[in-house]
Amino acid sequence: MALPSRVRRGYALGSLATGTFGTVPGLLLLPYLTDTLGVAAGLAGLIVFVPKAWDVVLNPIAGRVSDRRGVRRPFLAWAGVGVAVTFALIFAGPGSPPAVAAVWVLVAFVACATAYAFFQVPYNAMPAEITADPGERTRMMTWRVAVIAVAILVSGATAPLVVTAFGYPAMGAYVGVLLLVGTVGAWLATRGVAESARAAPTGPLRAQLRVVAAVPDFRRLLVAFVVQALGVGALLAGVSYVARNLLADPAASSVLFAAFVGPALLVSPLWERWAARRGKRNGYLAATVVLVVGVLALWTVRTDLTVLAYVAAGVAGIGYAGTQVFPLAMLPDVAADAARTSGVNRTGVLTGLWTAGETLGLALGPGLYGLVLAIGGYAASTSGGTVQSDSALTAIAVGFTLVPAVLVAVSLLPLRRYSLDERTTDVADV
Repeated sequence: MALPSRVRRGYALGSLATGTFGTVPGLLLLPYLTDTLGVAAGLAGLIVFVPKAWDVVLNPIAGRVSDRRGVRRPFLAWAGVGVAVTFALIFAGPGSPPAVAAVWVLVAFVACATAYAFFQVPYNAMPAEITADPGERTRMMTWRVAVIAVAILVSGATAPLVVTAFGYPAMGAYVGVLLLVGTVGAWLATRGVAESARAAPTGPLRAQLRVVAAVPDFRRLLVAFVVQALGVGALLAGVSYVARNLLADPAASSVLFAAFVGPALLVSPLWERWAARRGKRNGYLAATVVLVVGVLALWTVRTDLTVLAYVAAGVAGIGYAGTQVFPLAMLPDVAADAARTSGVNRTGVLTGLWTAGETLGLALGPGLYGLVLAIGGYAASTSGGTVQSDSALTAIAVGFTLVPAVLVAVSLLPLRRYSLDERTTDVADV
């Protein structure tokens, strides 16, 4: 049975929060630490990574808690408010000395990541339980990716402008409002939705994680998605550095974001049609190849051909849209199939492990980019006006193009072995 349009679109509204939270810290937190607070690049990368590493531990726990609770929707409201408030606090702390400022950012980011875990995991688990139709899940994810694209476009393009005009504290408050609209909006729009009731798993969390990790298709899909998240995280972390140091125009970061994310609004429905005709796995493979080609072409940022860099970002964006639609649609298929074959609903634990992997990849991305900058000799400052060496400029480009391209290409290896497309994934049989 098809879901009401209100539910399909209202659920997608939550991706205003996930897209924003996944974009802005990766885009602005590292340069905030290195170029405003004067924190060394290596330490700044570690600060960005630690809260995400905490989420890797916490996400499966959040999934276990929501499994036992039996319903996911209440988590969207209270956790969403927590995400919005704590995000604003990240950028509202002391500006000096660097050590104190760094500790403030670390503590606030850990608190924000904790709240986000209890929003994201139940949110991602809901599609497997509110519809038994794999095609309906794909339609839900198409709407969701469209909202993610809008969220990344709006937050990624406007947050740097807010920083330029009003400073980082104002940007934190602005992004906090976006997060609140997304989280609470999804909670309101999904009222009245029936979540299917099934037996919750028993036994210790460690045993549940072993069971979930042993599902072959889930394992393959997870590895591919995490490696891609690592590459995308590195790419996002480099946008501000590329705009300022290679394109010599801080405003270029907004243009790059628009070129990268904008195509998703147009091509996501086309990827959905591909899934209907040729399968989700084949679509995911094709989108991944397009993403690799586009990211490699971004090497043009090292030349004077700025327009070509924007075109390359657009090509990468076409692939990126598909690499969001397909795994997000395939995850509830895997969850529903696992519940059907085992007779036990481990959707929360499975989704928690998934979001933990995604969080780890997105967290390691900026950390990896910071490591590349450190190897290249990037000089941190409190004004952002330091002239960088040739090796630092090369490191900025390598971390933005070659490193993400290689990582995304590697994700093709596990993805090729995914086999669930041809099998029934009807959770109603449980």
